[in-house]
Amino acid sequence: MTSAAPIRIAVDIGGTFTDIEILDAATGEIHQMKTPSTPSDPSIGLLTGIREASARFGFSLDQVQYLLHGTTIATNAVLERKLPLGAVVTTAGFEDVMQIGRHGRTDVYAITASPQAPLVKRRLCFGVPERMGADGRIVTPMDDRQVAFLAGKLREANVKSVAVCFLHAYANPAHERRAGEILRELLPGVAVSLSSDISPELREYERMSTTVLNALLVPVVQTYTDRLAGKLKEEVPQTQVYLVQSNGGVSGLAKAGREPARLLLSGPSGGAAAAKRLSAELDEPNLVAVDMGGTSFDVSVVHDGAVSMVNEGEVDGLPVRLPMIEMRTIGAGGGSIAWVDDGGRLRIGPHSAGAEPGPACYGRSGERLTVTDANLLLGRLDGSSFMGGKMGLDRAAAAKAAEDVAGKLSLSPEATAAGVIAVTNSSLATAIRLSLFEKGMDPEDFALLSFGGAGGVHACEVAEELGMRKVIFPAHASTLSAWGILWSDITHDLSATQIGLFSELAPALAQKAQNLAAEANRLLAEDGVRPENCAFEWAVDLRYAGQAFDLRVPLATVDLSPKGVAAATDAFHALHKQRFSYDEPSVPVEVVALRLTAIGRLAKPTPAPSGTAVAGAPATRPVYGRGGFVDTKVWPRAAVTGASVPGPAVIEETYTATYLPAGWTIRSHASGALIAERAATH
Repeated sequence: MTSAAPIRIAVDIGGTFTDIEILDAATGEIHQMKTPSTPSDPSIGLLTGIREASARFGFSLDQVQYLLHGTTIATNAVLERKLPLGAVVTTAGFEDVMQIGRHGRTDVYAITASPQAPLVKRRLCFGVPERMGADGRIVTPMDDRQVAFLAGKLREANVKSVAVCFLHAYANPAHERRAGEILRELLPGVAVSLSSDISPELREYERMSTTVLNALLVPVVQTYTDRLAGKLKEEVPQTQVYLVQSNGGVSGLAKAGREPARLLLSGPSGGAAAAKRLSAELDEPNLVAVDMGGTSFDVSVVHDGAVSMVNEGEVDGLPVRLPMIEMRTIGAGGGSIAWVDDGGRLRIGPHSAGAEPGPACYGRSGERLTVTDANLLLGRLDGSSFMGGKMGLDRAAAAKAAEDVAGKLSLSPEATAAGVIAVTNSSLATAIRLSLFEKGMDPEDFALLSFGGAGGVHACEVAEELGMRKVIFPAHASTLSAWGILWSDITHDLSATQIGLFSELAPALAQKAQNLAAEANRLLAEDGVRPENCAFEWAVDLRYAGQAFDLRVPLATVDLSPKGVAAATDAFHALHKQRFSYDEPSVPVEVVALRLTAIGRLAKPTPAPSGTAVAGAPATRPVYGRGGFVDTKVWPRAAVTGASVPGPAVIEETYTATYLPAGWTIRSHASGALIAERAATH
């Protein structure tokens, strides 16, 4: 790679490894690499990886034009509760919203509920006399002196963040914006977030939770982005840096610093974006995309070529009312720790060995049995070829780590390892079932798209448990989330709340659509996006009159004529029937919100064709399969050509491996993917 043309780099920082994809815009060549993550400061691992890539692939750092970065910095701060002291300013009388929350029970069989502890203590929730009506009319004017007086209390409390969330601010943000002006003036250096900026939607608890999360994350993420920008300015001076958002698009560092709540699913969303792109390339409109890394297993769904989106998600039980890719995550990865509970049952995760010390076989002082250790003991991973031979795995250390669990189960280390894999596969299959069943979908109608460094050795057995007959292992499988990030675009989500009968509010929605489009054009112009590279995607949230929830209905165009309203209503009935097995065409349909996703297309260089297959004879080693250890052929990935390879087999590549059980065959695809299919008798 010696071209002087710009280089594009995508980085996905995971709990164990940092994945990097490098694209040369001149030649279309794409390279991948992995480097260990550095949890104490993720930017260290990022820059180390970029330097290594520069040396390995022959480009200079001043050639890097774009750096697209997926990060877990926001998610980890929430999960670990490493957040600054924050306060809430709300309408007087509503200071207890965070403490009351919602009375939903996530575990319906629990004798007592275990509500999530609020992120802001009650003593730091303050009320301001003011009131907006649901129609945006001022019911009680706000007194600026009351807000100024409150600023003194916040200063005395030494808070670092303030979330302002007034009742019905989505209908009229005037009071919130004035309060924000006063607080920013009187509390310099304190992060102030307004609900009307972050989540201008109904449902005050969810809106407040989202705004509080954003406010508390501002100091955390801004510290990281400032540090990252400083290091990049020294070493990669020409690059434009974008961070990946939960909606699969990217934003600049300034917006990411102001609205860090949009980064809570930053890393995993890259995998979903990759799945959408591959769905078109492979002509597979229905895919279940599963990303299994070192610490987690992420499931997203592509249906009819589109990735499922939701208006609200959650992180560690805390609602986040922002548009995001619909994803289910469980703590099951290569580093997940095996243990035996008090009832004598083998359990896996959610605790992980992470990057430091990592699985026992990494030889970094890890002593507990993990999923990676189990795969090594079963021969599905090769200790000498792991990470391209640069990181050997210690089988003896894995066997020693298995002794404690094996003793409690009265099994051999190998039988224990087989049990670890069986339990893990069952957990993975359950996560996929739930992701499909809750949408009224059948796993047998989908192909499984497996990626992530740990996914290949589990995917076929998981597919068998689900009744699925096809598994796709894409090129660059171990770094596919970074590959998906490589093709990301700038994305802004905007919304306008409007509640009432859909057919009656179409004129008002048309005016709101014009306002949203104007704001979207302004934001994209700030990003430097040329008009010909702008695209708008519209959706509307609809519900039956009397329902407490709504469904997001995509719109081909923002057509709010009677014909357009009728078409959107019909689409809502069909979606409701798919999700809940019934519809109510005779019941009036209400609109809740109009949504606009504004996209700024970044240049998309054409990737070079994948490399040609390399012929070669497979090696053989014992691998634990259906009937115990069996001599199994081990193929380099490049040697798997158009002719089908039968299982049992192991296909190895630099950063991952694929286990193909008996009864399966695997072949190459023109895209560079490998496609495994199951015989009808298995």
